[in-house]
Amino acid sequence: MPRGGEYHGWINPPSPGDGPRPCVPEGQASVTHLTGNSKKPHSTHSSKEDAQPGYHGNDAAFVTAREEGQRSPSEFRFRFRDPVCYRKALWSWRALWSDLWGLVRAGNLLKPAAADMAASTAAGKQRIPKVAKVKNKAPAEVQITAEQLLREAKERELELLPPPPQQKITDEEELNDYKLRKRKTFEDNIRKNRTVISNWIKYAQWEESLKEIQRARSIYERALDVDYRNITLWLKYAEMEMKNRQVNHARNIWDRAITTLPRVNQFWYKYTYMEEMLGNIAGARQNWIKYARFEEKHAYFAHARKVYERAVEFFGDEHMDEHLYVAFAKFEENQKEFERVRVIYKYALDRIPKHEAQELFKNYTIFEKKFGDRRGIEDIIVSKRRFQYEEEVKANPHNYDAWFDYLRLVESDAEAETVREVYERAIANVPPIQEKRHWKRYIYLWINYALYEELEAKDPERTRQVYQASLELIPHKKFTFAKMWLYYAQFEIRQKNLPFARRALGTSIGKCPKNKLFKGYIELELQLREFDRCRKLYEKFLEFGPENCTSWIKFAELETILGDIERARAIYELAISQPRLDMPEVLWKSYIDFEIEQEETERTRNLYRQLLQRTQHVKVWISFAQFELSSGKEGSVAKCRQIYEEANKTMRNCEEKEERLMLLESWRSFEDEFGTASDKERVDKLMPEKVKKRRKVQADDGSDAGWEEYYDYIFPEDAANQPNLKLLAMAKLWKKQQQEKEAAEQDPDKDVDESES
Repeated sequence: MPRGGEYHGWINPPSPGDGPRPCVPEGQASVTHLTGNSKKPHSTHSSKEDAQPGYHGNDAAFVTAREEGQRSPSEFRFRFRDPVCYRKALWSWRALWSDLWGLVRAGNLLKPAAADMAASTAAGKQRIPKVAKVKNKAPAEVQITAEQLLREAKERELELLPPPPQQKITDEEELNDYKLRKRKTFEDNIRKNRTVISNWIKYAQWEESLKEIQRARSIYERALDVDYRNITLWLKYAEMEMKNRQVNHARNIWDRAITTLPRVNQFWYKYTYMEEMLGNIAGARQNWIKYARFEEKHAYFAHARKVYERAVEFFGDEHMDEHLYVAFAKFEENQKEFERVRVIYKYALDRIPKHEAQELFKNYTIFEKKFGDRRGIEDIIVSKRRFQYEEEVKANPHNYDAWFDYLRLVESDAEAETVREVYERAIANVPPIQEKRHWKRYIYLWINYALYEELEAKDPERTRQVYQASLELIPHKKFTFAKMWLYYAQFEIRQKNLPFARRALGTSIGKCPKNKLFKGYIELELQLREFDRCRKLYEKFLEFGPENCTSWIKFAELETILGDIERARAIYELAISQPRLDMPEVLWKSYIDFEIEQEETERTRNLYRQLLQRTQHVKVWISFAQFELSSGKEGSVAKCRQIYEEANKTMRNCEEKEERLMLLESWRSFEDEFGTASDKERVDKLMPEKVKKRRKVQADDGSDAGWEEYYDYIFPEDAANQPNLKLLAMAKLWKKQQQEKEAAEQDPDKDVDESES
């Protein structure tokens, strides 16, 4: 052992040729590789470390580089104080030399030497390189530390292996082969040592990178069979499912993890964090419930109650959920704390939205059925329905059907003030659009409100205020509701306030006159036997709507009932002289019936003549003929026949052949009863012939839709005016005779047999 505890080692690295690799002498900033006759430098470094001669390692090692004149180029002496540093320096030099030797083998440095050796070999002489001997073993004046050597090796990346070449897969078969090789490698590693969980994780992550989620799951499950207590394995498994958006799979894994290893806090944190990121507050809340049930299971009831209370306080009113309160109530029920259970349910029902508290209501009802009285159960049912209606009207305040149901509920079991409050809330939701179709349901809220105040609450003054408020709210310039005016007037009559009723109806026909208002007002006055008022109202009514035939008829009937025939006739005359009527046939029939009742035959005949000047409808002719027949006077049958003949002549040019046929049938019925045989024969000759025809049918877009059959009526006058019809009939007869003749020629025996038979 050398003095001072130092370790002296000699290194003669193998050289490919004669020349060894010297250290960098002082004043030279490069390393020169001497090979054979070549003395050119291989590489040049200009870093800060190269500016210091011989700097290669750490300060525990010193390398002496002697001048070329003192020692041979291949002499190296290393002086180390520690064998570990010696080995590090040795490996650094070996790596450096391997790099240079690779370049030598590539033919970049020893081309002249290789040429000489090739020439010597060709001559049959092989040159054996000589190993250089170290003569001067004294330490060099300039020492190079191991730190300098290691730093230079790091800069040149001598210890780093180049990355493997990238493999490009071009087809499916090559990809499958690659997968097979990789899976075989992973399976071999697992088979060698099953307990190394990192092998399983790498295998699963590789399958995940290929989007083979099912295979990755299978690998994780196999790994869990090996070591189910490994926390990292559970975490990696769940993280894989979360990264691939498999939320339900991740939940299942977290549930298994916290069930298998309930004391691992990291599982609870991760699980809760995942549910929170997903916005599943209820899922995060389940962790509190599981915690409380864990305490309850181990008989720590006070701790379980504190957990529930902390959970209620933690989530507050913003994230309230029925499941937490149901679990809390069931816990207290198990502890026989029934008052606490009732308080918990009521507290939750007052704060949780009703559409989210269905399960809470259900459990509360079951609890009351078990431990409550009848009144409590009824209150629960009514309260449940009330909360449902509250949620409906809160979601859509203009859902008037929901308001009606809600009002029926509160009217059946509530005080008057509560009912009034709900009515006030309902009528406050005025339709936003001033269109009558949006107000039709809304106005019944006011009607029901008024009827409730009158019939149930027995408050006439408040009923009057409801009616007046509703009439002030309706936009009468755009539309009105006659029923509201009439209901108000009828209410005032029930209260024996006739002036108020007349004032309301008068205001209604002044602001927004309608047929229904006039009729209602007239009916009211008729019931009161105020006929003069009725006449005035009819006059106003006819001024408002002169085309309304019903009002003319009712006015005339009123005058008829009152015995003023001339006034009634004048009303009818004025009515038929109107340029526009909605139902003129009804008005004319009423006028004719009026004259018939008054036995004014001549006036009735004149009315028929006036009506036939305006219309030639077949029913008018038939009615006229029947009137003449029913008059019972002498010559009525002849007059009736004369009207039928006149009608037939008039309707010859009518395009509606069915109407003319209807007239002839009525005429034939008349002749069957009152006519002679010649008269019947005459009418029968006028009857048309029924013929089936075909015509083209066109669709709505003008395209051809095929043919259809229909029946047409050909009258004798029309056949005489169209000689082509006779020619067509003769052609058909000739064709039939020709067909019979051809049949006889083809089968003469058949004709003989038929003649014999």
